[in-house]
Amino acid sequence: MTDHAKTSTNPPRRLTQGKAPFRLLAAVLLLELLVTAPLLADEEGTGTMSLVFENDLFYDLDQHYTNGLGLIWIPDEKERPPDWARHAARLIPWFPKDKEPRHGYAIGQKMYTPTDITEKNPPADARPYAGWLYGTMGLGVQTDARMDQVILTIGMVGPASLAEQSQKILHKMTGSDKPAGWDSQLRNEPGLILTYQHSWRHLTGSLGDLDVDLTPYVGATIGNIFTYANSGVTMRYGRLLAADYGPLRLQPSSPGSGFFKPAHHFKWYLFAGFDGRLVGHNIFLDGNTFRDSRSVDKYLLVADLQIGIVLTWHTTRISYTHVLRTREYKSQESNDDFGAITLTIPF
Repeated sequence: MTDHAKTSTNPPRRLTQGKAPFRLLAAVLLLELLVTAPLLADEEGTGTMSLVFENDLFYDLDQHYTNGLGLIWIPDEKERPPDWARHAARLIPWFPKDKEPRHGYAIGQKMYTPTDITEKNPPADARPYAGWLYGTMGLGVQTDARMDQVILTIGMVGPASLAEQSQKILHKMTGSDKPAGWDSQLRNEPGLILTYQHSWRHLTGSLGDLDVDLTPYVGATIGNIFTYANSGVTMRYGRLLAADYGPLRLQPSSPGSGFFKPAHHFKWYLFAGFDGRLVGHNIFLDGNTFRDSRSVDKYLLVADLQIGIVLTWHTTRISYTHVLRTREYKSQESNDDFGAITLTIPF
C-alpha cells in the first residue's frame, strides 16, 4: 500500500455531474413502460418478468452501493411446478405442504465504489471497488397469510463481474465523472449465498376508506458473499390491497414477491418499512475470503428505512422505493440514500 493510501482521508460527500440527461432518459423510458405495459397485460403469458433497478442517481450521488440491476422470471402459477421444485419444497420442513410451490430465476449485477471515484488510488479507509455478477434460483410458497422463500445464488466477485466496464460505459453515456480506481477492486472469487425468508401478513384491516396491513418477517443468509440474520416489518396503506408482499428488491433488502393478484381496476398503495441486519460477513467490506485485498472495518448492525408507492393496473405492477441505509463501515462519513424502481409485467 502506498503512503498516499495510508494517510489520505475520505473526501467530503460530493455531487456527481452529468446526471440530468440520464434522469431525463429514465423518465422517458418509465413513461413508455407505463403506457405500453397495460397492453402487454392483455396478452396471454406464461409468467411474469420483473426488472429491478437500484441506483443513487436519484439523489445526485455516486458512492458506496451505487448501482444494482436484476431481471427476475417467475412462471405462471397455473403451470405445474417441475418435479425438482416440488420434491425440494417437500424436503423443507417449514414450507406449507397444502400449497404448490412457486419457482423463479434471476440474473443481476451490483457495483460498489468509494466516495470519490476520480482517485486512481483510493484511501485505505475508503470502501473498496467491487462488482457482483450473479444468477439466482428460488422456491417459494405464498398464501394470503404467509410467504416462505428459499433462495440459492451463485456468482462472481471481481473483474469477472464486468462491473468496471458497466460503470464506465454508463458514465460515458451520461457525461458523469470517469471512475479511475477500478484497478484496486476486489479480486476474482466465486460466490455462494443461501437465503431463507419467512413473512406473514398481520393486522389486516381498514383505516377510513382505505385498507392497511402489517407484514413482519424474519430471515437468515449464509455464504461467502453475505452472512447475516435479519428481521423487519412493512406497513402498507392504500386502495384495495392485494394479498401480496410488496415489490421485489435486490439482496440484501426486505423481502418482496414477484407474483401478485391481477387488478381489474387501477390500485395503489403506500408502504413504509424497516429492515435490521446482524452482519457476520460482507465480502464487499471484509474483502476477499482467500486472497489479500482491500477492506474496511464494518459495523455489525445495519438498518434500512424505506418508503415508497406501488401502482397496479391489470397484471402490471410498478413501484418506487426510497431507501435510507445506515452506515455500514466505521470510516463511512454519512448514511446512504438510493432509489429503486421495480416493474413487473406478464411475458
